[in-house]
Amino acid sequence: MTDHASAALVRALYAASGPPETVAHLFHEDAVWHLPGHQPLSGEHAGREAVLAAMRYFQGIQLEVLDVLANDDYAIALLHARGERKGRGYDQREFDVFRIRDGRIAEFWSFSEDQRLTDEYWS
Repeated sequence: MTDHASAALVRALYAASGPPETVAHLFHEDAVWHLPGHQPLSGEHAGREAVLAAMRYFQGIQLEVLDVLANDDYAIALLHARGERKGRGYDQREFDVFRIRDGRIAEFWSFSEDQRLTDEYWS
């Protein structure tokens, strides 16, 4: 069975390697990334360049895609995130919700299982 086009789009995002610019074509020019919590990048990152800039901050994290659920308008990626930063470990289940428009990412929201721990890790 083949992935839905929205699922394939999201899988391509997570499968990419290299700097964030390598996935710029997957995002609309007016894409928005919503990040909850109380850490340096919490809030909204509006516009493709702002999204890519925010992605650079998180490059040290390793994301394992557990599953992607999708339809024509939305996709949800279930993730296992791991990393080490400033002597601290990170091991969380996360999920990202994507709004898809015209075959590209228009908006997305990122969530972790314990926002307090996520905030501490990235602060």
